[in-house]
Amino acid sequence: MTATSVAHHAERHARQAADSPWTDRLARFGFVARGVVYAIIGVLALQIARDGGRGEQANKEGALREIAERPFGGPLLVALAIGLGGYALWRLTEALWGKRDEDDEKKRTVKRLGSAARAVFYGAFCVTTLRFVANGPREASGSGNQQEQGLVARVLDWPAGQWLVAAAGVVVIGGALYIGYRGLSQKFDERLDTSEMGPVTGPTVDVLGTVGMVARSALFALAGYLLIRAAIDYDPREAQGLDGTLKTLAHQSYGQVLLTVAAIGLFAYGLYSLAEARYREL
Repeated sequence: MTATSVAHHAERHARQAADSPWTDRLARFGFVARGVVYAIIGVLALQIARDGGRGEQANKEGALREIAERPFGGPLLVALAIGLGGYALWRLTEALWGKRDEDDEKKRTVKRLGSAARAVFYGAFCVTTLRFVANGPREASGSGNQQEQGLVARVLDWPAGQWLVAAAGVVVIGGALYIGYRGLSQKFDERLDTSEMGPVTGPTVDVLGTVGMVARSALFALAGYLLIRAAIDYDPREAQGLDGTLKTLAHQSYGQVLLTVAAIGLFAYGLYSLAEARYREL
């Protein structure tokens, strides 16, 4: 058997695995995992609003720590890691072979790149979750803000580092605007099997999707702006992860009100993700 035939044989089996019902089940489990994490982040953001910018981390590490410190936290984290890993695997198959129903080659390429980015992000999130299982909540890695600022500090020291950080901020803002557009236009409905929804479920999912995506859009746009500020001022401390972005929001005029609205939006996105687990067309 030649190397070419072996490669074709392996690719055929990989495609069969990608199209199997188990891959779809893992993807749906991944939507559940994502929904749980965002719902908990929304609750933690409400605590930050109540405490005036202090309290728990309102990011993925804070959500994992909240789960780990509860009864049966270990098994729940294992289940969460399986879901996140399944979601990453599903996105990886999309990155390798494209979406099943996309015929436009340019759109197909763009969506494959987006799926690849999500596969990397959720794969890393899966690894972080497993570290919480192995090491416990207190021994796990430090805050997302410290990691973000450390990375920005290293990039700023590169040649043209300020330009690279500023460009990253522009990309984040561009992604945020796209998320907001999808939420306001309710483009997300195109990927849902709305025929399975009842007269109450359909409008409810639309509201949750719109509110959740607009909230994420606003927070990501603020995070992008802070990246640009970090580049202009040559100060990596201005760059913030999700937790730092929420706390920055809390310290503004009417910060508690704004943060409460953001928290409701994040919780809504968590509920929308649970709806995606049921109605998403894969």
